[in-house]
Amino acid sequence: MTNNAPRGNLTELPNGLKVATRPTPQAKSLYLGIWVNAGARDEHDSETGIAHMLEHIAFKGTKSRTARDIAIEVEDVGGGMNAHTGREETAYHMHLLPEHLDMGIDILADILINPTMPEDEIERERGVIIQEIGQALDNPNRMLQDLFSRAAYGEHTLGRSILGSVDNVKSFSRDDLTGFMNRHYGAGQMLVVASGAVDHDDFVRRVEAKLGGLKNAENAERITPKWQGGRYIETRDHLEQVHILVGLPAFGEHDERRYALELLALMLGHGFSSRLFQEVREKRGLCYGIGSGARFYSDTGCLLIGAGTSAEQVNEMLEVTAEQIADLVDDVSADELDRVKTKIRSSKVMMSESVGDCGELLANQILLFGEPQDEEDILNKYEAVQLADIKAVAADLINGGPPAIAAIGPKADIMSNETFADLLTKGKKA
Repeated sequence: MTNNAPRGNLTELPNGLKVATRPTPQAKSLYLGIWVNAGARDEHDSETGIAHMLEHIAFKGTKSRTARDIAIEVEDVGGGMNAHTGREETAYHMHLLPEHLDMGIDILADILINPTMPEDEIERERGVIIQEIGQALDNPNRMLQDLFSRAAYGEHTLGRSILGSVDNVKSFSRDDLTGFMNRHYGAGQMLVVASGAVDHDDFVRRVEAKLGGLKNAENAERITPKWQGGRYIETRDHLEQVHILVGLPAFGEHDERRYALELLALMLGHGFSSRLFQEVREKRGLCYGIGSGARFYSDTGCLLIGAGTSAEQVNEMLEVTAEQIADLVDDVSADELDRVKTKIRSSKVMMSESVGDCGELLANQILLFGEPQDEEDILNKYEAVQLADIKAVAADLINGGPPAIAAIGPKADIMSNETFADLLTKGKKA
């Protein structure tokens, strides 16, 4: 397997700030972002939702710019800006033409070094976030993700909603927001990334001029969660379908078995040719869509299967799903494995054509592993996965702990976690 995407470049400034680039010679635009190695799982018990609220407030004015000034300055040059809060990171990013690089660096540095957090903007954004929470409560798929996190990880911070609760959002003060920021937003906890039409040495000089004086903050101290294998079912009679997620415990991003697990997840439930799509939808017509994926954090992970079906058919769908997972212990063909390896290779090559995807991938690699990863080496690790590796990971999933189940929809007699676990161990019906 070959891939011509560059490894990426990384420089650490004297103050500990990391600066990384992945130049793409054919690109005519650039992605620029600042990533903070702190997210929702790094909140104290009383702070659930504060990382996300801070991400909103950061754009709401600095000592030299109002919130409107920031928006106009970026959009007047045809750029776009956004941010996101994850479980383990918070990111602020832009997509710009290369001639506006200085402006982009200046704005991102400004919102993270000189935020004013005006009280009127906090109150306004508090209302916006409460509306966002309300929107999530009206969206079964958004709700389902939170229900599953709670079923999988219980009271651990990974089990909590990134958005937080309405009561929490109402209670956060300016001091609370600046306290979280001061605790985590420091040079040693940040990474500045650019991809696309960018020169590394030039970019480093520009970033150092703006952020070279930034001081350190605290490194996040994370407690590894214990898989709960819990169950959360919420009845919503106005919904037509039962939306369901089932997860099996796995390992974290650093585990070398992750490559086999990703291939297994593709084999099981990614695309029209996958096992679950063929068995559950095409042969039995039990749902419109079904899929699976591997979810990783720095110290834990899981195999996740999601689908929507009727209340009357949900248990049959779960039975077939369990059979298909169990089959992976004994029945995987070389052709099937080659097919998913080709899928992985294709997806990596396609991602390399997007400056945004390249920038986010580079940032994630450095936050997790401390340095850029060689794309050729990564592809070779997928290529090295053998049939025995897939079968071993499938067995590990089945024997690794109880499944976690979350569902939302009309009242349904959904099988117990124990019944699903028993179906996994019994394997395919005769």
